[in-house]
Amino acid sequence: MTAALIVVFVLAYTAIALEEPLRINKSGAALIGAGLLWTIYALSMGRPELVDEELAHSLIETAQIVFFLIGAMTVVEVVDSHDGFEVITSRIKAKSLGAFVWIIGTVTFFLSAMLDNLTTTIVMVSLCRKLLSERRDRLLMAGVIVISANAGGAWSPIGDVTTTMLWIGGQVTTIPIITGVIIPSLVNMIVPLSIVSYGLRGRAFAAAAATGNPTGRVTTLFERNLMFCMGLAALVSVPIFKAVTHLPPFMGILLGLGILWAVGDLVHRNKPYEEREHVTIANALTRIDMSAIVFFIGILLAVATLSHAGILAALAEWLDDTVGRLDVIVMSIGLVSAIVDNVPMVAAAMGMYSMDAHPPDSFLWEFMAYCAGTGGSILIIGSAAGVAAMGIEKIDFIWYMKRFSLLALSGYVAGALVYIAQYSLLH
Repeated sequence: MTAALIVVFVLAYTAIALEEPLRINKSGAALIGAGLLWTIYALSMGRPELVDEELAHSLIETAQIVFFLIGAMTVVEVVDSHDGFEVITSRIKAKSLGAFVWIIGTVTFFLSAMLDNLTTTIVMVSLCRKLLSERRDRLLMAGVIVISANAGGAWSPIGDVTTTMLWIGGQVTTIPIITGVIIPSLVNMIVPLSIVSYGLRGRAFAAAAATGNPTGRVTTLFERNLMFCMGLAALVSVPIFKAVTHLPPFMGILLGLGILWAVGDLVHRNKPYEEREHVTIANALTRIDMSAIVFFIGILLAVATLSHAGILAALAEWLDDTVGRLDVIVMSIGLVSAIVDNVPMVAAAMGMYSMDAHPPDSFLWEFMAYCAGTGGSILIIGSAAGVAAMGIEKIDFIWYMKRFSLLALSGYVAGALVYIAQYSLLH
């Protein structure tokens, strides 16, 4: 059984990593892998009642993450449909390109912590397309945005899906993950941005010509401000909701989404259907990335099989005996996440290591959040933020590797060293 499970998982993982050349969506590969793994496990165990109990437990854990992601993605889509992000982007101005790097990087860093790194990347890259006239400048800013978005998402419970998984799973809690990882994440951003801005010294800011209203939507200033503030409040209040009620985070985001839904319907209740159909939450639900949601379901259920079969625990024991150093193991996981998706990497790590040996907010889980969240910046395909920027600006893989891979790696290593030193001093 063990050999068959490993072979199927490796094949599914390979199909996920080679999504582009194979032309097979990674969501399909993940679902096939999950279905085959649970089938092999169920037939080999010969104890249907035990397998049903384990599957139900895994399904509950998976559903909590999926419901949270659906709620959060819908809130963001509602804000975007009201052009709510213009509340921030309309205030971004700079005289030199070097100063613009720091403005874009800083806004991206903190915005991705409040939204998520994928959404923030899409918003900020789209903004740069409106503000910058030269393509080489836009490509440069896209690289800056990818690094800043991944660094900003790593220290927030809602900023990166891997940190969210650790938060919902109980491996990290709100205040410790913020205070423990924000400084290393800042270093991760500051090091490469310092090098980029130094290389741009003296370069003037070449602004693009105004294009009017490219979205074609008409929303009032009141509607933009209201939906932006309420959407942001719905997202930011989730950690507070969890701390006060001790309920799972998905309940908090669903409550916030419900309030946002009711307010949106009231604001647009007197408009003709043709005007309000584009800004309703019902329409926002059709625009969320369901393919990504299905991928999470498949990969989390697939990894759960390896956990129940004891394979991940055996792998953790082997790594401890062979490598020995936990910091080296976690940094290696972060580096590998630049090549393959960081979601299954973190899902596997959560099954590999027991919370009895590594309690919440311990070195392993906080460092895992940092490494898995920021390691993907080293290659353009290593994170959802990078893939989004690649699609919007048609960034070449080799171009990014030549221009930004070493920069991202330097920030990754610098931030990791800062976290290790910080942890040693405080513990």
